[in-house]
Amino acid sequence: MQTRTRDSQFGDRVSREKGREREMDPNLTEVSQRFKAAFIRNDFDSCTKLLSQLKVMLTEFKSLPPLFEESPNAVHELTIARDIYEHAVVLSVKIEDQDAFERDFFQLKPYYKDAGSRLPPSPQEYPILGLNLLRLLVQNRIAEFHTELELLSATALENPCIKHAVELEQSFMEGAYNRVFSARQTVPDGTYVYFMDLLAKTVRDEISGCSEKAYEYLSINDAQQILMFSSDQELSEYIKEEHPEWEVKKGLVFFQKAKESAPCKEIPSLQLMNQTLSYARELERIV
Repeated sequence: MQTRTRDSQFGDRVSREKGREREMDPNLTEVSQRFKAAFIRNDFDSCTKLLSQLKVMLTEFKSLPPLFEESPNAVHELTIARDIYEHAVVLSVKIEDQDAFERDFFQLKPYYKDAGSRLPPSPQEYPILGLNLLRLLVQNRIAEFHTELELLSATALENPCIKHAVELEQSFMEGAYNRVFSARQTVPDGTYVYFMDLLAKTVRDEISGCSEKAYEYLSINDAQQILMFSSDQELSEYIKEEHPEWEVKKGLVFFQKAKESAPCKEIPSLQLMNQTLSYARELERIV
């Protein structure tokens, strides 16, 4: 009798689950499948259009943020939405759109923070959190970088994706640019390469600016070493694209034109002195 009761309960549970699947919008399932198929074949134009449709469809589910209303399909709907926004974040990296990344990441974040206890763990969570840290580092938003770190658990901080971003920030702050460049070869996920290339460009631009001020000229070999290029050809392409004002002749790179074209910022000392004396006189009157 007890066995039949348990079997009956199991059958009822299966029936309920099937009923919930039938209640899901079949159009959402179809568009989601088309989106993922386009994502796999790198059809980014189709992905972008289908993603817009999916986001509109998701607004119909009250179980999603910010309402989080309880419903028979809540967990299923939350899981589907999280998966869509995870794909959206990775898509923004593939199309190199940092604004879209920020929007999609903040739409995804509640699924990790607020709904995390209700959903099964996502294998994409730590790679995406690490991607966001890397984005903040590239944009030089260091305060926000450390704020995001404070919100992570001890388990998350031990994840290779998070540790990669943390070690990169430490190298960047220490001026250990050689470690920043070598970190590109050990990225924990292929999506990190885009931000690593941006970070490498930022570092090279910083070194270039310092070199212009510190030297009249450098030999091509020295310039190649300082800017961390592996060949003369890479150095030549960089100069042509980023610093056409540099002169390359007789095996040397001259920075004189860059210095001449740089705006001269003089300190208006006389004006500052007059303002200071004026403030002093006003203070005397007040006292």
